[in-house]
Amino acid sequence: MSLDATAVIDEPPFFKRMGRMLLADKFALCAAIFLLIIVLMAIIGPSWLGDLATKQNLRGRNAAPFDFDKAWVWWMGADALGRPLLARIIVATQNTIMVAAGAVLISAVTGTVLGLIAGFSSPRVSQIIMRLADVIMSFPSLLIAVIVLYILGSSILNLMMVLAITRIPVYLRTTRAEVLEIRERMFVQAARVMGASSKRIVFRHILPVVLPTLTTLATLDFAYVMLAESALSFLGIGIQPPEITWGLMISQGRQYLTNAWWLSFWPGLAIILTTMSLNLLSNWLRIALDPVQRWRLEMKGAKNG
Repeated sequence: MSLDATAVIDEPPFFKRMGRMLLADKFALCAAIFLLIIVLMAIIGPSWLGDLATKQNLRGRNAAPFDFDKAWVWWMGADALGRPLLARIIVATQNTIMVAAGAVLISAVTGTVLGLIAGFSSPRVSQIIMRLADVIMSFPSLLIAVIVLYILGSSILNLMMVLAITRIPVYLRTTRAEVLEIRERMFVQAARVMGASSKRIVFRHILPVVLPTLTTLATLDFAYVMLAESALSFLGIGIQPPEITWGLMISQGRQYLTNAWWLSFWPGLAIILTTMSLNLLSNWLRIALDPVQRWRLEMKGAKNG
């Protein structure tokens, strides 16, 4: 009894333990720092550089990068209307991250709730929900987005909802598969014998076990949705000017690839680095949230400490 109590007291808090494991993985740490910078850019970018990112200067159109005699916002060059690319990339971060985060949040919450219902309810209800997921998955996600955006028009909200709908089956199927396995475990059976309601069993006992898997999935899905938004903007049916996204910047620069490669290169590099950082962080989360595998990071953290 005393040994168990001592073990509970000596165990560090959750966030402190996660911090140690993050410090133990240098690649994940760099990815987390980069993503933190991206989030800060998304928050303060439009209010900080919004006017500069839209101000035209035709004398400096397609200005080359690496001209360090100018102000720092011109170091990446200028676009076809003489607007500084670095300022536009910083301002465009907000729309790009907003669409991806909104789509992932909506699809994750909706898919998780439907997956919990499908996994814990009667077979008839489960079959109805799964057939709905099959209908959504039977159409290519980008094709659905193209059709819906062409009919309803391009806007941040429409783009967010379309991308969210196409990603719901991913969370639904994953959650249902996890619930079907967890509902047969001993602690769930014990809660049922003790008289716990189905709602309490699902949200108090099953959901916390499923949540680490869904968190890792959402991190990976964030990168996928961001690439999908960039693809739609590149095709010209995503967010339209005067709004800015990284994908739209690539689309606007493609006609100048032969003589002004930097117009598409820098926003493309931003997409690549953000996607790579999300993949590295999701890989770290998968290990850190798994009780079977996280001992590797804990041992590295203890050695570094």
